[in-house]
Amino acid sequence: MSIVVEHDKRRKEILEKALDVFITEGYVNANFQKIADKCRITRTTLYLYFKNKKDIFNYSIKLLLGKLEEDIKLIRSDSSLDSVEKITKVLLKIFGHIEENRRLLSVILDYLLHLSKSEGDPAKPVRRRTLRLRHILSSLVIEGIKTGKIKSVNVKTADDYLYSFIEAAIFRLTVLRQETVGDLRETVIFAVEQFTNDKS
Repeated sequence: MSIVVEHDKRRKEILEKALDVFITEGYVNANFQKIADKCRITRTTLYLYFKNKKDIFNYSIKLLLGKLEEDIKLIRSDSSLDSVEKITKVLLKIFGHIEENRRLLSVILDYLLHLSKSEGDPAKPVRRRTLRLRHILSSLVIEGIKTGKIKSVNVKTADDYLYSFIEAAIFRLTVLRQETVGDLRETVIFAVEQFTNDKS
């Protein structure tokens, strides 16, 4: 096995253990030493993989979003689906990813609350991380309007509406601690169908 593959594998193992520390200690109280202890390695060894706690945290988010973007790209390129079907599938795929990553989302929420309390701007990192996703939803709405599959709607309003389902799912999983968002899936299917142009 190559050194790069081995290094990436080790980084992912560290991320799993670090997530346990973040959940147990909270984002603020988690530190490099606690993460190293959980991984049963020295801090010096941990520095070979990550620069600091924030680097570990950001890498976890990057992995989640990277996998999600790959799956969404496949849906977008599927020519057998119309724009309404693509929007529905994208939202349902996102629900699946956030259900699988409930633990990480809890840590992200903890981090954002910490940022808010320390007079930081929690909206800024959220906007930065979700910009591409919102752009994808908007482009699918525009595609649907152009093909006549979706009614003529205000694209920004439609994007906000669709994105609110993702926020609702995250709230249910992290704050309400639901195991799944199964009931929200039916709501999304119904809501997206309301965009369908009656003439098509």
